[in-house]
Amino acid sequence: MATVMQKIKDIEDEMAKTQKNKATAHHLGLLKAKLAKLRREILAPPSAKGGGAGEGFDVTKSGDSRVGLVGFPSVGKSTLLNKLTGTFSEVASYEFTTLTCVPGVIKYQGAKIQLLDLPGIIEGAKDGKGRGRQVISTARTCNCILIVLDAIKPITHKRLIEKELEGFGIRLNAQPPNMGFKRKDKGGISFTSTVTPTHLDLETVKAICGEYKIHNADISLRFDATADDLIDVIEGNRIYMPCIYVVNKVDQITIEELHVLDRLPHYCPVSAHLEWNLDGLLEKIWEYLDLIRVYTKPRAMSPDYEDPVILPAKKCTVEDFCERIHKDMVKQFKYALVWGSSAKHKPQRVGREHLLEDEDVVQIIKKV
Repeated sequence: MATVMQKIKDIEDEMAKTQKNKATAHHLGLLKAKLAKLRREILAPPSAKGGGAGEGFDVTKSGDSRVGLVGFPSVGKSTLLNKLTGTFSEVASYEFTTLTCVPGVIKYQGAKIQLLDLPGIIEGAKDGKGRGRQVISTARTCNCILIVLDAIKPITHKRLIEKELEGFGIRLNAQPPNMGFKRKDKGGISFTSTVTPTHLDLETVKAICGEYKIHNADISLRFDATADDLIDVIEGNRIYMPCIYVVNKVDQITIEELHVLDRLPHYCPVSAHLEWNLDGLLEKIWEYLDLIRVYTKPRAMSPDYEDPVILPAKKCTVEDFCERIHKDMVKQFKYALVWGSSAKHKPQRVGREHLLEDEDVVQIIKKV
């Protein structure tokens, strides 16, 4: 591990010394590819005993969605968990009070959202320092991340935490690169682009692919991609997830400082201790999780508005709804009756491909 760490440090030092321009783009692309490969080794070093590295804390996933609290020690993550969920997580004035993962459940809009209070991470967590590997591995299993920042500490902590998460393959508030990558048996590297590329050329693409021992592939760009985007696509293990920057302890700063923080994108000011703006934070979590509520209606009965079925907005067909209730329901499915904004008339008879919208009411008709 020490030699891998030394190699990573050497590459990072060389990248820091190298000027960024067109002449060095090829060399930097190669260094970035080598760095990504070494980071992957840290995440999952080869083991004869088969012990999985980079494993997270053993917390059973429950509820409709999972949200993780990530941040440096003593920024108020445990206080936030206590106030939002009523779960007890030890709070004290010294650092590293929380040494394991403490789960809690938020009940909001009919959904059960699991909130994880993860131990504080330190700089160098992505390289295995502290319990960083466990913390960030657990963060990878979340649907949304809350980066908790202390309002009275430098805002540069935000960039440090982002760097640690990016080193573990987590891309915050980003979409997967819009580019095609397909391996083939022969024909060399084919590089096409629908836009004029300013960061990548054929030589750089061949060098990065060569580092991964890929000598035959079709690569097509649909936007002005960088070397990092190409490496992410080749690695194929990146996780793209929404993130909210929760700036805690705003009761200890001035209004002028709060106006400066207000320029941060994806940010939410709170005071966990005084319970300021916790409702605003819950609204933002709900918005970023992008969930919809669908109500069930048994035959000849009123809809059940107390216990909605929660679905992600990206997977909200009638078939997804059936699978969420019971996996065998799809086999018995005949058609569904839908009331709500997704229906053209009330009720509309639909098939399993019909896309549902928030607060629709659904009645499933089974085969006899």
